[in-house]
Amino acid sequence: MNTACIPDVQSFPDGREIPIDKVGVKGLRYPIRVKDRDKGFQHTVGLFDLFVNLPHNFKGTHMSRFIEVLNEFRGEISMEKFEEVLEKIKKKLDAKSAHMNVEFPYFVEKNAPITSTPGLMSYTCFMRGSLADHFDLIVGVEVPVTTVCPCSKEISDYGAHNQRGVVRVQLRFKKFFWIEEIIEIIESSVSSEIYSLLKRPDEKYVTEKAYENPMFVEDVVRCAVSRLQSKNNFPWYRIEAENFESIHNHSAYAMIEKDFSPEAECFQGATMLRANGSV
Repeated sequence: MNTACIPDVQSFPDGREIPIDKVGVKGLRYPIRVKDRDKGFQHTVGLFDLFVNLPHNFKGTHMSRFIEVLNEFRGEISMEKFEEVLEKIKKKLDAKSAHMNVEFPYFVEKNAPITSTPGLMSYTCFMRGSLADHFDLIVGVEVPVTTVCPCSKEISDYGAHNQRGVVRVQLRFKKFFWIEEIIEIIESSVSSEIYSLLKRPDEKYVTEKAYENPMFVEDVVRCAVSRLQSKNNFPWYRIEAENFESIHNHSAYAMIEKDFSPEAECFQGATMLRANGSV
């Protein structure tokens, strides 16, 4: 077939003169390879959103070209390669801005605390990046946890209510870090970490450890922030803790967001000057 004779409808002009901020493909599942601290790499499946801007004078974008870029990288997605992928998308689609979000399950082998029985824990991770005049990348991870309520323990003659929860962390960073580092920070900031496989001695240990270390969601985010700040690597972060309460028909929630970037400091400084009447 002579492809030169097939009309390229996406490139036809559009007379409405309305540019589009983001256009592309959403919810694309694609096999990927991500860095693993212990094994070098691990294979998993990413759920992708891929977008570019569309000028007012074009009818549509070329959706197949997003997939072609992923094929070029053979599914290797990492913090270091993210900007390169976005640059290729911009170039291939002749765009001024490109955006890529990828969410994937990340597996860590964890031994039970007493019997050392091995099991695989799954953590939901994501990377969300954009490239226009400058590059921006946010990395996130969701860590399942368990907590015991300090108030319940204090006021009860015996027992205390506990619940599963999730801690969500989003980060901008100055230098490379391992996903496992963030998981370890969070799991050391809760009543007890969670395991995929526990024998009876392990269950006894985890239950008693959590009971001896009761924590509100407020305690969780404060402990996590203290440990995260000690790394001196994250100019912006957001940490959220949500407990799926066992004795309430609602969740308990706490969040801390910090921005230490130079742009944020300039903005905060200007805001304080205006508030003091100096500007």
